[in-house]
Amino acid sequence: MDESGTLVASPPRSAKLQVEGLSAYYGSKQVIQDLSIDFDDKSVTAIIGPSGCGKSTFIRCLNRIHETVPRARATGRVLLDGEDVYTIDPVRVRRRVGMVFQKPNPFPTMSIYGNVASGLRLNGVRKPALVQERVIRSLKQAAMWDEVKEHLDAPGVSLSGGQQQRLCIARALAVEPEVLLMDEPCSALDPIATSKIEDLIFDLKRDYAVIIVTHNMQQAARVADKTAFLYLGKLIEYGDTKEIFERPKVKLTESYITGRFG
Repeated sequence: MDESGTLVASPPRSAKLQVEGLSAYYGSKQVIQDLSIDFDDKSVTAIIGPSGCGKSTFIRCLNRIHETVPRARATGRVLLDGEDVYTIDPVRVRRRVGMVFQKPNPFPTMSIYGNVASGLRLNGVRKPALVQERVIRSLKQAAMWDEVKEHLDAPGVSLSGGQQQRLCIARALAVEPEVLLMDEPCSALDPIATSKIEDLIFDLKRDYAVIIVTHNMQQAARVADKTAFLYLGKLIEYGDTKEIFERPKVKLTESYITGRFG
């Protein structure tokens, strides 16, 4: 919104995901307030804002993970190719809208291969040849095939932190989602691993709509085509990343990205 209270937004030209009047609650506490935004297909959108502003809650509403928390609920609409995800079986929603979490979470009892194949098997893919094809393709998409192809039977948790995160990305990609949500995927990683994840994000946008939550302003500037700034559960400003960082229209946005608060 501008200084007069009017929302400032630049709607994408080819929206894959459209959010209309979304509000989210934990019990009686409202954490997202009437938020509307469109997300481009084959593009990266960064969600920025200070801790506690509702970024993670917001993206968890996009694939209905939010509602798995006791007493959590959401109102409004989230349209995926025009279909409201809140009218669809949530299992189907999460297959189409994948998610990678802040902390790498490979399944500890499964091999590298088993981790990537797990989602396929849960979704009824049983043919060994098809599972193998998808696993290999997903590991290649996650830029780690060459690193693990000789020891696919090793435990997923035996990998480094950065490799574990890319394994989780491969696991999400294996079920062929249309949108990939990433909740601070680099916050637990060192600079080298972070650089690899950022390179991967750049490659993934050729095939997916990618939405990434990040506290790192430099990261948002590097990887995102568009950036949305949230504050106290409200969408303050949304537009091309270059415009947001170089010529923000709202004083609050400028104060945040220049480090005056947050």
